[in-house]
Amino acid sequence: MTTIDVDGDDAADGLMTLVLAVVDILVDALEREALRRMESDRLTDEEIERLGTQLASIEAEVEQMKEERGIEDEVSRLREDLDRLVDDTVRSAGGEAVFEEVTRTR
Repeated sequence: MTTIDVDGDDAADGLMTLVLAVVDILVDALEREALRRMESDRLTDEEIERLGTQLASIEAEVEQMKEERGIEDEVSRLREDLDRLVDDTVRSAGGEAVFEEVTRTR
């Protein structure tokens, strides 16, 4: 089973690392959902533009926060750990077919 190791010079950096890793995951999920809606023609051109601008703004802000704290590598490592943890959980809960579906949509 995958374990998660949250490092940081202090508790604040560790917490910020966790928060930013989770925000990264949420932004990725929002981007996938936006693509699905765009492909199904459920969004107007204006909504697509606004959504793209907002997601880009969130990503820029997250990157700036990582850089200011100097925790880019820590966030990346934690994100990889969280991805492996989800993969392990999906494999053990639903078998290989479910795992393939989940990893295909990332």
